[in-house]
Amino acid sequence: MSQDRVALYLQDAHSLQEGIELVQYAEAKGFEAVWQAESRLVRDAIVPMAAFAATTSKIKVASGVTNNWTRNIGLLAATFLTLDDLAPDRVICGIGAWWDPLASKVGIQRRKPLKAMRETVEVLRRLLNMETVTFHGEFCYVDGIKLDVVYGRTEPRNVPIYIGATGMKMMELTGEIADGACLNYLVHPDYNLRAMDALEKGAKKAGRSIDDIDRPQLMICSVDMDRKKALDKARFMMTQYLGQQPHLMKASGVSQELLDDIHQVLTWPATDEQIREAMTLVPDDVVQMCTASGSPEEVKAKVREYIANGATCPILYPLGDPKLMIDIFSEGYSI
Repeated sequence: MSQDRVALYLQDAHSLQEGIELVQYAEAKGFEAVWQAESRLVRDAIVPMAAFAATTSKIKVASGVTNNWTRNIGLLAATFLTLDDLAPDRVICGIGAWWDPLASKVGIQRRKPLKAMRETVEVLRRLLNMETVTFHGEFCYVDGIKLDVVYGRTEPRNVPIYIGATGMKMMELTGEIADGACLNYLVHPDYNLRAMDALEKGAKKAGRSIDDIDRPQLMICSVDMDRKKALDKARFMMTQYLGQQPHLMKASGVSQELLDDIHQVLTWPATDEQIREAMTLVPDDVVQMCTASGSPEEVKAKVREYIANGATCPILYPLGDPKLMIDIFSEGYSI
């Protein structure tokens, strides 16, 4: 079976200059998109996206994902308009509901996340459609505003909106209102089946089918000719996330007993030493349950499981040699 869609995911594991080079390499190898993370208090998504957009010509550039709490809706729309000026028809707005405890630690109370997301997507879409918008919502309140283009294109912008959903209620909302779902990583492939049901349920509310919703999925991809090295890199990453992001714990398929054991060792934020201590608790089979880790053959087989359960395009997060990973999954790769 040939899988012709594949994308790259970058967080902060590489310098920005190296990130640019990897995106150019991925573009040359036929990757369709690069998704830039914005999660912990490290890099924002926008500056790297601009760098990638300015130094490539074909690859799509997506936020994977920004959030609907920290940027005013007017600024959010202006930001994606600006990115579209830089790379017309190549920009994707991936947006999620963020997570605690990080949000609360910077003074944001994530109340009514579904309503907040619905309002954000509606107003953002209308602004990027170059409409004059009045919307008096609970979270988005705008009064007769329009994106003020004096120089440049004044026509509606083609910036698809993808929601980074993990819970099933947000997944259902995604099926109803978004152009796509950016499915999360560190989930068991069986999680995808529940996600597809929720997306379909939401799509039906809007008179659509699940086929109208793109479903790319983040996947941790740790590939190395040295299998143990590949598994250990994924084990470290997985331990860090299981300890810090409770919404992912629920979707990972990892036993509560193991999660409790990990939490005995980790504080928030976890230190490098704590993660290294806790990762000894995580066996190989658990690592491979919700990451694509190991030899090239094992990694491809795991990606195949997610695709079989509804993902439309792997968004691969390289933990080992990123160029090796890009080569393995380059244009026309056989899965």
